[in-house]
Amino acid sequence: MSSRSIFTISQLTAEIKTLLERNFEHLWLEGEISNLRMPGSGHLYFTLKDESAQIRAVMFRMQNRLLKFQPQDGLQVVGYGRLTVYEPRGEYQIVLDYLEPKGLGALQLAFEQLKEKLSREGLFDPARKKPLPHLPQKIGIVTSPTGAAIRDILQIIDRRFANVHLLLYPVRVQGVGAAQEIARAIDELGQWPGLDVMIVGRGGGSLEDLWAFNEEPVARAIHRSPVPVVSAVGHEIDFTIADFVADLRAPTPSAAAELVVRNKVELVQTLENLARRLSQRVRMNLEAMQERLSSLVHRLSDPRKRLSDQRLRLDDLYSRLATAIQQSLGRRIDRFRMKVESFTLLHPGKRVTDYSHRLGHLHRRLAVAGRSSMRFHRQRVEVAVGRLHSLSPLGVLERGYGIARVLPSRKIIRDASRLRVDDRVNVKVHRGEFVARVEKTSGAEEDP
Repeated sequence: MSSRSIFTISQLTAEIKTLLERNFEHLWLEGEISNLRMPGSGHLYFTLKDESAQIRAVMFRMQNRLLKFQPQDGLQVVGYGRLTVYEPRGEYQIVLDYLEPKGLGALQLAFEQLKEKLSREGLFDPARKKPLPHLPQKIGIVTSPTGAAIRDILQIIDRRFANVHLLLYPVRVQGVGAAQEIARAIDELGQWPGLDVMIVGRGGGSLEDLWAFNEEPVARAIHRSPVPVVSAVGHEIDFTIADFVADLRAPTPSAAAELVVRNKVELVQTLENLARRLSQRVRMNLEAMQERLSSLVHRLSDPRKRLSDQRLRLDDLYSRLATAIQQSLGRRIDRFRMKVESFTLLHPGKRVTDYSHRLGHLHRRLAVAGRSSMRFHRQRVEVAVGRLHSLSPLGVLERGYGIARVLPSRKIIRDASRLRVDDRVNVKVHRGEFVARVEKTSGAEEDP
């Protein structure tokens, strides 16, 4: 019994751990992820399995921070690490330093995962995209100060609209920390007073070179920008997460400059054409309005003009009447003279005396008749003048008349028998109007 070698559990586990770590110091391992969990420590714990076996795996926080994709259950992966034993439970496991999806690049998988996540959150929704300003006065640019992109943008803008105010926020566009710089630049430049629009981008490159524009911080910075953002990353065939979130995607930085800034020469020509068309239209409208005004002036019937015409006509009638009376009186006087001459020639004594008295009487009657006729015609003229004055729409109300309308229909009242007690009546007089209430009504009287 004394010659037997007896191990404690701890000793045996330590021996196994030493053997495993010595013989499987570094190895590549392929399998399917299951039972994935990430506690508050930031470490990843999961199981790698195939059809007939499984092994526990762990990836510590410092390593998984470098992952370009998000591990998930059911994903086939290839990992690199070292085999070890977790002594408290006596279980062997692999500690991974590197992990990538099998059959699909890590960057491409990370791109698809982030795209799906942001799409579910609505960051790609067309309804939230802001329109570009028609004539931006201040444009922000987030890109490398030494790359081809900034040279292309400046050249295009200078050619199309040279006096636009440009603000360049220089950043790194690739490498570690580039995404954070770009996101910070978008946030700070978006708060710049008077900024109208922002161009974010860089020139072409590989997927790795463009990766900063596929990172979540850049996408969220574009989403919360208060001004419209135009993405201009790579070439026309390159698509990044920034392109989907931005308010407008430009295939190249040069195209972004053309989309943001309109051609000044074309704008001036358009304005000149519009000004010319506006001037022609205004002139045509004025001419049409002048013609209509002239037509209305000719058609307008002024009561004062009609009254003046009637007064002139009355004066003419009065003159003609006086002339007619004088002519009639003259003819009668002529006939009287002829009779006087006839009596004088006949010289009958008594008849002459009788006719003389009769002639005197006729003469007096003729004088009275003439004066009466003059007075009668003068009165007719005055009555006609009064009637004409009464026809004036301004004179009727001025003489104390009013227009009565029953409320609320405002129909003119022509028959008092149609009113009822307590009806409200609106009465318009020469100066203003008032509302009265009916206390008593009586039937309309017949005209004499």
